[in-house]
Amino acid sequence: MTTNPPPSDPAAVALELERIRRTIEVGFTRTDGALALLVQRHDQTDAQIRDHAARLDAHETRLDVLERGDTERQKRDTERLAALERSRWPLPSVAALVAALGLILSVWQYATRT
Repeated sequence: MTTNPPPSDPAAVALELERIRRTIEVGFTRTDGALALLVQRHDQTDAQIRDHAARLDAHETRLDVLERGDTERQKRDTERLAALERSRWPLPSVAALVAALGLILSVWQYATRT
């Protein structure tokens, strides 16, 4: 059985101070480790945020190009539509001309009968 030395003994005080110092060092070491882990996670999160921001900027740029109609496909479609509209313009004129000619022939036939 061990006996505890009296609290006024300088050796006992020094021993207790050494135990407290070790306990505090272990606590600081744990805290330093936890802080280092938090800093590492913060750095990783910052890198992910930068990556996401860069990808978002790229998507916004592509969307702007699409909205302005600057893609090659959109330019081809616009040119194709314009060509179709240009080639279609005489159709209503031809239809009106045929209708007028039909009316004139009908009136002529009716006039020559009577």
